[in-house]
Amino acid sequence: MDRTKGYALMFLLGAFIAGGALGFSADRAIRGGHSRERGPRAYRQRMAEELKLTPQQQTSVDSLIEQKHRQIMALYKPLKPQLDSTAVVSDSTHAQIKRLLNPDQQVKLDKMRAAARRELAERRGGDTAGGADRPPGPPPY
Repeated sequence: MDRTKGYALMFLLGAFIAGGALGFSADRAIRGGHSRERGPRAYRQRMAEELKLTPQQQTSVDSLIEQKHRQIMALYKPLKPQLDSTAVVSDSTHAQIKRLLNPDQQVKLDKMRAAARRELAERRGGDTAGGADRPPGPPPY
């Protein structure tokens, strides 16, 4: 049973990471690196504008997206404790790496980690903690 949960956790994390990488790459390729408002609301608004959705269509699309979100959250709920523990592993790894570095390198490492976390928060629409209504992403390292 634990082995099955482990496989499921690894599959979900792999799918999440692959999806994030693919989405990030596609976003950069399509937009050419130009910044634009991000997040679920911005995406819905952009979809409505570019597809010229009628109000009825927009209401239906919003409903479908909300339904999908609820389904995904239901899938993540049993795995949340294991996913939350990735932060502990990340913090431990960061501390172990810091012990190998000189003081200047430690400062640079901390800055790199902070920058990676800011970028992750921006990709999530400004949510630094991942939010209770959103599956967590992978820690920077």
